[in-house]
Amino acid sequence: MENSLLNTYGYLPPVILRGEGVYLFDTDNNKYLDFASGIGVNSLGYNHSKWTLAVTNQLKTLQHSSNMFLNNVTAKLSNKLTEVAHMDKVFFANSGAEANECAFKIARKYSFQKYGMGRNVILSLRQSFHGRTLTTLTATGQERFHQYFYPFPEGFAYVEANNIDDFKEKVSNNVCAVIMEPIQGESGIHLIDKEFVQEVSKICKEKDILLIFDEVQSGIARSGKLFAYEYFDVEPDIITSAKGLGGGLPIGAVLCNKSVSDVFVPGDHGSTFGGNPVSCAGALVVLDEICNEKTYKRVCDLGELIMNKIKKANLPKVVEVRGRGLMIGIEVKQKAAEIQKAALKKGLVVLTAGSNVVRLLPPIVLSEEEAEKGADILISLLS
Repeated sequence: MENSLLNTYGYLPPVILRGEGVYLFDTDNNKYLDFASGIGVNSLGYNHSKWTLAVTNQLKTLQHSSNMFLNNVTAKLSNKLTEVAHMDKVFFANSGAEANECAFKIARKYSFQKYGMGRNVILSLRQSFHGRTLTTLTATGQERFHQYFYPFPEGFAYVEANNIDDFKEKVSNNVCAVIMEPIQGESGIHLIDKEFVQEVSKICKEKDILLIFDEVQSGIARSGKLFAYEYFDVEPDIITSAKGLGGGLPIGAVLCNKSVSDVFVPGDHGSTFGGNPVSCAGALVVLDEICNEKTYKRVCDLGELIMNKIKKANLPKVVEVRGRGLMIGIEVKQKAAEIQKAALKKGLVVLTAGSNVVRLLPPIVLSEEEAEKGADILISLLS
């Protein structure tokens, strides 16, 4: 299809027209089981009745009010989200990258107010991904994303994941914060060890270093808990969220505990579209629908079903299957993009991560029958 878009994406052949449930339909009315959910965004799938009604009603009421005024739906979401996340306050942005930028600013101001200049370094993990802006690219611990865009902002350093000795070596007196993904998504669905996170958390508390969890991809029930950091039994200072929170509309969130919730004062930070009432109306439905133990258990069960089925098939092209909940990576012995294209021909949408990992992020509303169907298609491709 002809278009005037910048050459930033390698579009796949189908032109998507509509969605229904966990299925996409292209302009030729071909049907695809969606194991990508818009890269983890469409947590309630497509044309979810409650979500659609809430969003359209809000459009008819108030589509935008700016940060000059407060509106009921944004205030309601702030209360609901902080309540379920057990955090004190929240700032709404438009994306995960914006949320992470805000978290960095909070960490640096917090440290500056208490310790003055020179304590501003933020540690992140190698193989991490935190966004596409220059600052969040700098925090991203993958060199392939750094090409061409130098110079980068100062004040970032990298630690090898699950290597506590490397962390202890890097955590000098100039460090103000540590940011990590509980499950590294873009690098291929890598789990972080609980013991490593707990030791990092302990050291951060001792040194008054803020602990930030980037839950942009792993949050909002995707891992089988509201946030994946909950598997570690630690307390974060800041949580960043986006993707699945809006159910299909742009939104980012920065959740703060009491120690940092009053760091910002009016004028320190802002976002023209942050807290947009239409996006917030959608997010309220997302939380109402999936923020419960029944959903968390179902997500865990479906993830185990998919992963175990692929593991037990003893597929020659598969190196490893890993993940948690409905955040799954299948490391393969060929180019993942080839499998992605072959899956499309069989009516299945999957993602890739790096060159050799097929990534699965199905909608949270996926059924057992749909999980079985998607796994069977993958097995047929990988056998």
